[in-house]
Amino acid sequence: MFCVAIVSDREIATREAYGKALVELGRQNNNVVVLDADLAKSTQTIKFAKEFPDRFFDVGIAEANMIGIGAGLAACGMVVFCSSFAIFATQRVLNQIFQSVAYPGLNVKIAASHAGISVGEDGATHQSVDDISIMRSIPNMTIVVPADAHEAYEATFAAANFEGPVYLRLSRMATPVVTPPGKPFEIGKAIVLREGKDITIAACGIMVYEALGAAERLSGLGVEAEVINYNTIKPFDKDTLVDSLIKTRAVLSVEEHSIIGGLGSAIAECVAEEFPVAMARVGIRDQFGQSGKSLDLLKHYQLTSEDIAKEALKLLETKRKANEIYEISASTKSNFEPLGPEVEGGMSDEGSN
Repeated sequence: MFCVAIVSDREIATREAYGKALVELGRQNNNVVVLDADLAKSTQTIKFAKEFPDRFFDVGIAEANMIGIGAGLAACGMVVFCSSFAIFATQRVLNQIFQSVAYPGLNVKIAASHAGISVGEDGATHQSVDDISIMRSIPNMTIVVPADAHEAYEATFAAANFEGPVYLRLSRMATPVVTPPGKPFEIGKAIVLREGKDITIAACGIMVYEALGAAERLSGLGVEAEVINYNTIKPFDKDTLVDSLIKTRAVLSVEEHSIIGGLGSAIAECVAEEFPVAMARVGIRDQFGQSGKSLDLLKHYQLTSEDIAKEALKLLETKRKANEIYEISASTKSNFEPLGPEVEGGMSDEGSN
């Protein structure tokens, strides 16, 4: 049993915090409008619907229509939250998001609940393990993935105050709170939750808790991991990652999402372009989701703190070997005598007669 710096003993789902934040937003701003696609109870928008029935619209099972209506309301100056499950809020409505929301840069916030494997027993058809990848490829789209209920609450306010489209990724399952309450959410700014010197573990969403658990396990083995909460995937905070990599020289990405196109890809791009170091990715390996309890799926896809710690140890071995190769290369280079001018021209004609 590992010990993580849990702020609250109560486990809360980020969708629950989203529902509460919407109600408070509705009280503060008469321009906030909420749309849902027949999932108000699951997405928790039902709280807003009860208090502000004149500013809530359930469009039925018609997600594309919901995005179109949301775009129209945003064009008229409203702050619009469109809510559904992540699988429906991305794949079913991609053209509408691309053409009607992102291209004109309208003030539509797409709140995608039940993302990743947190949808659990609803099955593969309802599991969204590629939504971040899809949204990352759309220009003008900002992607926010809160780590816990506190961040989800503050992130909802930050999204409302942000000018332009936002994709807000929420989970179904209740998770421990690991971030302090009341801290304003800054879009585009990653947070170092645990300082370390040996390896960087960069995680998002519900995996931040597992990453902190992995760091505790590693600490017991004499390895001090730095844990970064990437609550915003796009725009990506390069500075925080590079500052960490200057110390650790190795990074492990952690996400309950495909390793293709998500947080791991964003980090790999930054590492390749800004500060090359040893890197590995923990996530779902080019597979579809499947039915099962969320915690069982975490184990199936090797996303637990124990799995993360194992991958971190493998990466540290890669880092050690890379350092050895670098040292050998540097030593060889220092002993190497530069070529004289007589051989710089390649093959010689001397003796050819």
